[in-house]
Amino acid sequence: MNLTWLDDFLTLAETGNFSRAADERHMTQPAFSRRIRALEEWLGTDLFDRSSQPARLTEAGLWLRKTAPELLAQVARLPGEARAVAEANATTLRIAATHALSFSFLPGWLRGLETRTTVGAIRLLSDVMAHCEALLQQSQVQFVLAHTHAQVPGKLHAAGFASVQIGRDVLLPVSAPDAKGQALHRLGGAKSKTVQVLGYSAESGLAGILQEVCGEALEKLPVQVGFTAQLASVLRTLALDGRGMAWLPETLVREDMASGRLLAAASDDWLVALEVRLFRDKTALSPAAETFWQAACAA
Repeated sequence: MNLTWLDDFLTLAETGNFSRAADERHMTQPAFSRRIRALEEWLGTDLFDRSSQPARLTEAGLWLRKTAPELLAQVARLPGEARAVAEANATTLRIAATHALSFSFLPGWLRGLETRTTVGAIRLLSDVMAHCEALLQQSQVQFVLAHTHAQVPGKLHAAGFASVQIGRDVLLPVSAPDAKGQALHRLGGAKSKTVQVLGYSAESGLAGILQEVCGEALEKLPVQVGFTAQLASVLRTLALDGRGMAWLPETLVREDMASGRLLAAASDDWLVALEVRLFRDKTALSPAAETFWQAACAA
């Protein structure tokens, strides 16, 4: 039994014409007829009276016309129901996090959370924001950890995913020092000097935030974007190499700032305050995941 035979049957039951039904199913009429005959042989009875035009349903065919749609609907529900059963018994947490937060924020936050609850096995997927969003929308992960900003709601907010703020961060405009210990690339310096800027590509969630908050003001200044990259960690390496100034999460460059490897490259007016949020799947979570969520909310 091939489930596509039921779709073939319903198409023929609707049209009553083998040629037209074959066209709708994108196959030749002989091939289509063979599939209808195969379904009848599998059931052990005729479904159509072929002596009339259009072909009429037999009593068995009328019964199957009522039954087939629900059978197909049940089959279509099987993957989701199977995932729900697996989810209900899962103990491993599936979390997607942006690269910057995976490196800098997540380990310390988990240590703090473990003082409130037992955190079991975790499968972490570290990726750019666009891919993290897709993973949660497809229920391939239970949680997403990401930077957000009130002015830039983002896809997960817009789609109605529940979230809780679990931390704060700041995008800092930074640059490597020059020989005199001053920022090598700095906004607000000599008016005629073009400032080299390191930017985020569109896949990064920080790109949209930075554009929304600072984009209009940056357009009025002599700046040139020399490099773009998906990852804040890549821009950090380029900034350390003196390639330009970049807006980087404070959690990522805290040690660089403390050691003087990176310096503030603009006034405080250019700082961008961020929230660190944990988003959860809309579907029911496993007991382990629900306990984790409740501990995150309480913390």
